[in-house]
Amino acid sequence: MRNWSFPVLTFIALEAPAAAESTIYAQAVAHEGRSSQDRERDARELPAEVMAFAGFKPGMRVADVFGGGGYYSELISYVVGPQGEILLVNNVPYENYARDDIKTRFTTGRLPNVHRSVIESCDLKLGENSLDAIVIVLSYHDLYHADPLGGWPEIDAAHFLDQLHAALKPNGVFLIVDHAARVGTGKSAAQDLHRIEEAFARSDITSRGFRFEGSFDGLRNPDDDPGKVVFDPAVRFKTDRFVHLYRKSH
Repeated sequence: MRNWSFPVLTFIALEAPAAAESTIYAQAVAHEGRSSQDRERDARELPAEVMAFAGFKPGMRVADVFGGGGYYSELISYVVGPQGEILLVNNVPYENYARDDIKTRFTTGRLPNVHRSVIESCDLKLGENSLDAIVIVLSYHDLYHADPLGGWPEIDAAHFLDQLHAALKPNGVFLIVDHAARVGTGKSAAQDLHRIEEAFARSDITSRGFRFEGSFDGLRNPDDDPGKVVFDPAVRFKTDRFVHLYRKSH
């Protein structure tokens, strides 16, 4: 395994806005139209706190990139409301993987402010200066995973991130949540463990013109074993996850 090294980085832990349970974020989580499966997931995702940390607001235009079945697309759609818009952006492998969830979530007439697209990573079709926010939940590491024979093509990560930067309006925000890998492993754990080193993520993303705003520690788990693949029953749904917020700096 290659020995990746990075400069020592200082992380700023930011608190989600106080009383998130009484905000539009909690109202989104409590929305009566949500499925029991999604509600079960809420306990381990803390979506009200994560959305509050990101600062999503009514009227925003937000892209949920590699959002799979649309768990966060639905939640954020209730926050941005009818004057806002959510773009659920999948590539073919993610669309196929989440096929059943998509079919259940997007029945006729549901979530009219969520618009779905299936793209190639080389052309996300997000436009320029068009989005208030972008979110990638548990999928950023897939920029560094390649399995062409298994249906996952290699991605040009730098070009992918450049497209996200271009798509954001000035001061737009970029939220990522991902499974933490061991310190010093860089991107290497993405291939077999579906994890990525937190310091690598920050260095990588800021190198593409984003400014690091801070982190939310509500999804950390010091009891996780970062040497296990995230699908291992011993750690599945209990991994140590970092939550970062970035801003378009120019």
